[in-house]
Amino acid sequence: MKNKRIFDFVGHKKIFFGISLTIIAIGIICNFIFGTQLDIQFKGGSIVKYSYTGTVDETELKDTLQNATETQVSFAISKDLLGTDGQESYVISVQFAGNEVINADVQDTMTKALEEKFPDNNFAYLESNSVEASMGAKFLWKCLAAIAIAGVLMVLYVTIRFKKIGGLSAGVMALIALVHDVAMIYFMYVIFRMPIDSNFIAVVLMIIGYSLNDTIVIYDRVREEKKLLGNTVNAAELFNISASGVMKRTICTSVTTLAAIGTVYVVALVFNIPSVQSFALPMIIGVISGCFSSLCIAGELWVMWQNHKQSATVKR
Repeated sequence: MKNKRIFDFVGHKKIFFGISLTIIAIGIICNFIFGTQLDIQFKGGSIVKYSYTGTVDETELKDTLQNATETQVSFAISKDLLGTDGQESYVISVQFAGNEVINADVQDTMTKALEEKFPDNNFAYLESNSVEASMGAKFLWKCLAAIAIAGVLMVLYVTIRFKKIGGLSAGVMALIALVHDVAMIYFMYVIFRMPIDSNFIAVVLMIIGYSLNDTIVIYDRVREEKKLLGNTVNAAELFNISASGVMKRTICTSVTTLAAIGTVYVVALVFNIPSVQSFALPMIIGVISGCFSSLCIAGELWVMWQNHKQSATVKR
């Protein structure tokens, strides 16, 4: 170990905690300012999709859509990669908030208004979907329950597997690190004004697994080093040695993952695919947060727990 460089993770814990708390504080402030935006999947409403070719003025498009109905509407445009005839083809998703299903008359009125306003853009109705607000709320709670159950089961696994280094403390601190990662993803949605949809749930579940895997690798190294060193080092030194031993592997894995996800995000930007963008960008933030929390949050908190436990034992 003398020939290897040992980074003092525990000694820099105030800096690490400060970075996380600062980002969380910014996220909370933005949450108060912007609020949480829920996708129609969760808050209820209707979506009507149209295809068109060429380019249109988005201000005129919004006015045309709004004049066709009394319900407040919003829309998102994405590039249609399956477009043919040598022209750029797009898909516009018109969203109606509320509980009422958009009827056929409104759809016909909107279609006629688009065809009359933009006769050269070949507007064509594709499909429509409606979600009741109550059903959307139930779906959201079921998704959140799935996240909570996944987190608890993973922590139980850590607690059982790492009994020799304080299984409960390892499990609890791993859970705190996971909550940290979920918070970072959530605040990213808030700061970038992205509506929370099914992609959010998918990203959170994936990052929980990714982050916990990194944490388990470090805990496993801590357990191995404890067998070798015994009681010759304290908890802080033990963690610093163990984390330094796997730091290169953890960072390289994260960088490789980021390169792959970053490529997907760039392609989605180039071809204007919002559904892929709303998945790839949170994944990038989640991977960075997962790597950071494994090296700089979970272990340091575990050391603090062990030191507190040792101090309580000495006092007795």
